[in-house]
Amino acid sequence: MFRIVKFIIFVLLVSPLTAPLYGETLLRIAVAANFINPFNEIKNEFEKKEGIKVEGVFTSTGSLYNQIINGAPYDIFLSADEERPEALFKAGLSDKPFVYAKGAVVLWSRNKNFCSRKEWRESLVSNELKKIAIANPLTAPYGTSAMKALDKSGIAAEIKDKTVTAQTVAQSFQYASTGAVDAAFCAMSAVVSKEGKKGCYYIIEDAPPVVQSACVLKRSGNYLMAEKFAEFLLSPEAGKIKLKYGYK
Repeated sequence: MFRIVKFIIFVLLVSPLTAPLYGETLLRIAVAANFINPFNEIKNEFEKKEGIKVEGVFTSTGSLYNQIINGAPYDIFLSADEERPEALFKAGLSDKPFVYAKGAVVLWSRNKNFCSRKEWRESLVSNELKKIAIANPLTAPYGTSAMKALDKSGIAAEIKDKTVTAQTVAQSFQYASTGAVDAAFCAMSAVVSKEGKKGCYYIIEDAPPVVQSACVLKRSGNYLMAEKFAEFLLSPEAGKIKLKYGYK
């Protein structure tokens, strides 16, 4: 009887320590909108491996950055640029950032005839194209990259009246996939999706590659698990998923 009582006391003492680590831990990760699809696959693999629940919050990089500097309780920030994680690091709000992906900008349309011309510039300035979506270049790095390509091509002013600004690069793709616009500047990860395969796209070589950096935030309440996720993000398993969605 005495041994049974000792065992019960032991379980009661140990359980409060172990339960939060394995049963109740929740990682909250701020994720740039372009990375929704690969992130969901990566987090599923991580959850299976570690038994840790992961929740992603998706919007533009600029919006997530503003949330973080205003105290949002995220554990990790997966940005679509290098500048904002570096700014958090310099402000003492995060560990040293690391590059987890490199993406490419594409011009996508659900109308496959849109890509019949040799040059994407020709398709944009044609009379058939009425509206084109682009992510807000002030908050979305894929929008910034696309605008640089337009400026370099010399047609930015010519298509200005056709341009519709989306809050995120994911929303830009949504506008095009639903027919709200004729075409959209998107991330490569969108065009390899089930919906993306229904349309056509140009790779925008004039658009600078989008180098995406991440950082573990120092205010994280689950710091050790956040570090584990950061390590997994760079693992061969995660690498295969990223490659499938067009990331290098």
